[in-house]
Amino acid sequence: MRATSRESDDLGSAKWRTILRANVGFAKKFCKTLTCLQRLALKTISRDLGLSLAGGELRLIDGNWYVTHAGLMHLSARNRCHGIDVRPVISFCDAPSSRWAFKATVYKSSKCRGFVGYGDADPSNVSPLVHGAEMRVAETRAVNRAP
Repeated sequence: MRATSRESDDLGSAKWRTILRANVGFAKKFCKTLTCLQRLALKTISRDLGLSLAGGELRLIDGNWYVTHAGLMHLSARNRCHGIDVRPVISFCDAPSSRWAFKATVYKSSKCRGFVGYGDADPSNVSPLVHGAEMRVAETRAVNRAP
């Protein structure tokens, strides 16, 4: 049987299937029941990213899978991230109104010129759950948008 292009990715078919089995087993034990959509999303994340529930790299929050800080560190190490520089874009920041903008530059090597991403946040574009943390949200968005 020939492997599909999805199955012959960087992780290899056998490896991602092992990760998927471990993730589903862990989810059944600690997340009680999984819907079909949650199981499908977990399969996709396991195949494409190779992240581990048991390793604390994924969390199920309000029915959706989220990559944790540990998962992001795993991905950056696997992709040989050399460093990240994050700075506020002062001309777009206004502390009294909780309006923030950041520029993140990701470096793949010490000689790389870097890949840039921008992120902004203010009370109008963040969840009420994180009001008061707009600066952190803007910084995180910038880092996540830098390739």
